[in-house]
Amino acid sequence: WFILQYMSGFGNEHVSEDPRCPGALPEGQNNPQVCPYGLYAEQLSGSAFTCPRPTNKRSWLYRILPSVCHKPFKPLEEGHLTHNWDEVEPDPNQLRWKPFEIPKASQNKLDFVSGLHTLCGAGEPRGRNGIAVHIFVCNTSMLDRCLYNSDGDFLIVPQQGKLFITTEFGKMLVEPNEICVIQQGMRFSVEVFGETRGYILEVYGAHFELPDLGPIGANGLANPRDFLVPVAWYEDRQVPGGYTVISKYQGKLFAAQQDFSPFNVVAWHGNYTPYKYHLEKFMVINSVAFDHADPSIFTVLTAKTTRPGVALADFVIFPPRWGVANNTFRPPYYHRNCMSEFMGLIKGHYEAKEEGFQPGGASLHSMMTPHGPDADCFEKASKAKLEPERVAEGTMAFMFESSLSLAVTKWGLQTSNRLDKNYYKCWEPLKSHFNPKRK
Repeated sequence: WFILQYMSGFGNEHVSEDPRCPGALPEGQNNPQVCPYGLYAEQLSGSAFTCPRPTNKRSWLYRILPSVCHKPFKPLEEGHLTHNWDEVEPDPNQLRWKPFEIPKASQNKLDFVSGLHTLCGAGEPRGRNGIAVHIFVCNTSMLDRCLYNSDGDFLIVPQQGKLFITTEFGKMLVEPNEICVIQQGMRFSVEVFGETRGYILEVYGAHFELPDLGPIGANGLANPRDFLVPVAWYEDRQVPGGYTVISKYQGKLFAAQQDFSPFNVVAWHGNYTPYKYHLEKFMVINSVAFDHADPSIFTVLTAKTTRPGVALADFVIFPPRWGVANNTFRPPYYHRNCMSEFMGLIKGHYEAKEEGFQPGGASLHSMMTPHGPDADCFEKASKAKLEPERVAEGTMAFMFESSLSLAVTKWGLQTSNRLDKNYYKCWEPLKSHFNPKRK
């Protein structure tokens, strides 16, 4: 009977109940003495109770059994998930990774949790300040297993293969060129349909929000109505063999057993939800005269720090658009940055690096490490006839940018065996065009 449905709006106060149980939401109060249908009321708080109203996040869930009904948590093998940023010595070089390998299911069965690999990060979850970048590679669905992240929010970017995600709030299908955010504490399980790969930006201590638009005005970039939230769906399923609830807590994994599915929420209301967004909906702002606007104009979501204008992490995309700037070197400029820039590629070719930077791969340009177009790109763009042209057609590159200085894990530098040792060579052919007699 189930058809995927969504409600639209970013950060809205949503209400939803499974149509099989009309009237499951209590009327006029959150916590009645007896809930309709004999359900339990449970609040999920994503912010301090006393946060100002614009930043206060909570949802009320009406469930068949409360989530407290489980056996004690026990440590679970983490695999390549970590927040130990001191495994290897710091490396300030420009780093680029070839596409991360997805094992065949016949050789090594990996689901979403066992396929998590931490690539880089900074800060730590106990202090509620930091980020981590993970790669996920998986080939099998989570079976009677769910995950929730006690440390922070996951922004998930699928690159190959669809993710069919069941959450306590309902179901979402997330395909490449879409993203989803599963916020702190929300239980979810991921079903896949073959070899699947993608990227995750995890933030500790902040939630993602839409960036302020300033002089852009009231409309543009990612529009609030294009964010989609699942509708309530429940299963009243007993699992006598044991359902495993996995908690990511202080960077470690723990597992607890229970006898029933955690996706037993019949109705819910609130503004603290999982959500998804299609990147094609992004309303691109661009230069229409000369020069570049800074890439901050491509920000989809931001997780702020307490310093105005300084992000713990921004999620930025480089979508198809028109390039029309006159008398301008149109590709990205050469740059040294007080932020850390991690880039991934969902599909196509990135304009500043036609070769070497591949879908399913990544690059990291660390704090104040110089970067920019390769030699081929520079020569081509310097001589190109400047006409209106489509830029990045058929492609989608993205960036996780952070004010933190990111450390790379041992898996990223060594174990993954995907680091491109020749990356620096793409700039070696750059030659001097300086002529003191020519102005």
